[in-house]
Amino acid sequence: MEISDNLLCLFSARVQSEDGSYVIEVPQREIETGSIDADETYRVALISRERAESTTETTESESPTSEPQPPVEAGEIRYVEIEDIGKQGDGIARVERGYVIIVPDAEIGERVKIEVTEVKSNFAVGEIIDEDL
Repeated sequence: MEISDNLLCLFSARVQSEDGSYVIEVPQREIETGSIDADETYRVALISRERAESTTETTESESPTSEPQPPVEAGEIRYVEIEDIGKQGDGIARVERGYVIIVPDAEIGERVKIEVTEVKSNFAVGEIIDEDL
């Protein structure tokens, strides 16, 4: 199964019938982590239970933790926009699910091509390859 780079979050939920409509409850953590915003409209993809279970089994065997895996890998090339500056003056970009990439020597508003040099569970570090794209 191919997963889009635009994926903001991934969770399991039951489709419930309420007053003639169908509702999917979004976990509070998805709002709190900044992946998605309340009262916004998003495209939703549904995966059958059998397909989801076989995907989960594969993921669990590859990774013993149930925590979401970082959406980037060391050595990966990405185009990112610097949205903020951290306490130490480094640029901050956010990618899928609000995951943070720290980019030294970058300024707010810059769109840069980076190579991911270090990946941690809650952030990554990227080095600028090309500026002002």
